[in-house]
Amino acid sequence: MYTIRKEFSFCYGHRVWSQKLNPEFSLDNSCKCRHLHGHEGKVEIILESDGLQSGMVTDFKHLNWFKKFLDDFLDHKMILDINDPSLFAMYPFLLHQDTSAYIEHVVEEVQRLVQDKMEIHSEFPLKSIKPELYKGFLESYQEVLQGLVFVNFVPTSENLSKFFFEIIQEKMKPILKQSIKLREVSLYETPKSKSSYCNY
Repeated sequence: MYTIRKEFSFCYGHRVWSQKLNPEFSLDNSCKCRHLHGHEGKVEIILESDGLQSGMVTDFKHLNWFKKFLDDFLDHKMILDINDPSLFAMYPFLLHQDTSAYIEHVVEEVQRLVQDKMEIHSEFPLKSIKPELYKGFLESYQEVLQGLVFVNFVPTSENLSKFFFEIIQEKMKPILKQSIKLREVSLYETPKSKSSYCNY
C-alpha cells in the first residue's frame, strides 16, 4: 500500500460551547474553550493506493484546490455553530432578518445622538459618543460578517476533521474513482493536539 500526505496551514477561531470537563482528570473546571479563541491550525490529508500511476499515488498538485479553499473561505475567520446558544448574545444584529437595514438604522440613530450631543444608554457600551468613532460604521459591521463562517455542528477539531474529509471526498470524486482512497484527514489545533477522521 502506498500513501502520500500533505499539510496545509491556516489560522481560524472558534468557540466550543459544549465543552464539559471532569475535574478528576482535567484537574480544574476551567472550560477555556467555551471562550472565543483562535488557533494556528494545520490540516493533514492522507491518500492511499494499492498501485501507482505514472509512478505516483497522485500528483501533490491535485490538492492545490484545498489550499485555495482554506485561504478563501476559512483562513482568519471565526467558525461558529449556528446552534450556539450564545450566538445572538455575541452578535445581536444577526437576530434581524434584514441585517443591512438594521445596521443602517443603528448608524442613523448614532448619528442623531452625536448631533444632539446626547449620551447613549442602550445596547452600546460607550457613554459618550465621538463622531469619528462611527465613521464607516456600516462598513465595520460588514467586515464583521465577512469574518464569520457558520456551520451546523460544534466546531471541535474532531468535527472539523470530518467536515474537511467530506469536502475532500466530494470534490475529488473523479480522482478517487481511480483506485485512490482518501484514508485520513487530521486537524492540528496545536503542534501537540491532533484530531483525525479516518476511512478505514
